[in-house]
Amino acid sequence: MWFRRDLRVRDNAALYHALKNCAQVHAVFVLDRDILDALPRADRRVEFIRESLVELDQDLRTLAGRDQAGLIVRHAAARQDIAPLAHRLGVQSVFANHDDEPQAIERDAIVRGALANAGIAFHTYKDHVVFERDELLTTSGNPYAVFTPYRNAWLRKIDAFYLKAYPVEAYGSALPERPPDCCQPVPELDVFGFERTNLSALRIPCGSRGAQALFSEFLGRIDHYHETRDFPGIKGPSYLGVHLRFGTISIRQLAAEAHRRAEQGHAGAQVWLDELIWRDFYAQILAHFPHVVGHSFKPAYDAIHWEHGRHADLLFAAWCEGRTGYPIVDAAMAQLNQTGYMHNRLRMVAASFLVKDLGIDWRWGERYFATHLNDFDLASNNGGWQWSSSSGCDAQPYFRIFNPVSQSEKFDPQGRFIRRYLPVLAYLPDEALHAPWNASPQTLAAAGVALGINYPQPMVSHADARDRTLSRYAVVRKTDAAPPGPGKP
Repeated sequence: MWFRRDLRVRDNAALYHALKNCAQVHAVFVLDRDILDALPRADRRVEFIRESLVELDQDLRTLAGRDQAGLIVRHAAARQDIAPLAHRLGVQSVFANHDDEPQAIERDAIVRGALANAGIAFHTYKDHVVFERDELLTTSGNPYAVFTPYRNAWLRKIDAFYLKAYPVEAYGSALPERPPDCCQPVPELDVFGFERTNLSALRIPCGSRGAQALFSEFLGRIDHYHETRDFPGIKGPSYLGVHLRFGTISIRQLAAEAHRRAEQGHAGAQVWLDELIWRDFYAQILAHFPHVVGHSFKPAYDAIHWEHGRHADLLFAAWCEGRTGYPIVDAAMAQLNQTGYMHNRLRMVAASFLVKDLGIDWRWGERYFATHLNDFDLASNNGGWQWSSSSGCDAQPYFRIFNPVSQSEKFDPQGRFIRRYLPVLAYLPDEALHAPWNASPQTLAAAGVALGINYPQPMVSHADARDRTLSRYAVVRKTDAAPPGPGKP
């Protein structure tokens, strides 16, 4: 059993099929150098994975009922390591769960070929989403490119079969003792070249037990989710994104509970279920339209002329570092840089500001989020950025441009969030907090704010930026903006 983005025992599709169908199953995780070598040495995600592996190792021992069972952890390039390891362990099959990201598809093709050359089968299963690939198609047999029809089809098709948990616990006896040369504990971070981060100080729970505790706590708030989810200053989200990303909790478990409550008429559960459906939607977009990695879903939007050169570099650096002069944007970027998390409403606000106020290519922001988000998922991150830039499927129209001040006034009216991440503005009154450049000199002085000195002046006028954006996007009106066929650039 090759674990990848499914770091749990409970309700794991591939693990269930392996344990049920095989006399003995070795559990393996590869700290994949093809992924890790490009990351900064202090990366919260790597620490999260390491801590989750410790728990997974213990859960496998418990499932097996023997202490010498557990997880074999490797530090290597998975595409080169899995087949030789499978041969050395003398296995007949390798089991894993699907991963539809382009890099993973390429890796799995190489592994499949190497295993076939050694006479070893490679079985993979759906586990990361509820519906994948071709499971939901339009009546004409095409993939959905608009969310609402996809959501409706998802809700029509869903039933107990698709949400049923895999009873892994019934088959733990198939986990053998590990070979003597594979009994090392999960390595510390420094053993494979990484450093500790502020993950523990942030009290981010890791592993399956951490995920279950978060989910249990969220269920006490889920009925109000639709009322609280857009306000970053209060506890509205589930905070399960990183656990879904690394599979420390089953999407089936979450969707089943949300669907059950939605069927009972709970509005909060229905809205949260819609968020899980968006996740499925973006995953099938990536599977059917892989050109979205690096290109706009709508080809016409690749003709947009973005800011470039040194000026663009300076604008982008100010956005990354939270120095735009717009408090809600700067606070959002501070949250991301300090914690690896950003509230979903703020992801839209920050993305819109970068693309439509600063005129920076959405791909720059997508890459920055990919580097810094604990819960980075290629499909969802790409889908979100293309939605904000109006270049993606079912995106907001290009002429709909978030006003960062009105967004701030609406979703952080008392400035709880801004004051937490921008303490320099903490003593401004509510009415001056969202656009401090409009405050009187006396108000600024009384709050200890010196614009241009301890907090920046706004780097652009939103009204002027809006006009430039409408001109920049005019090119999309001159060409066909329809999406390409599946798999076509």
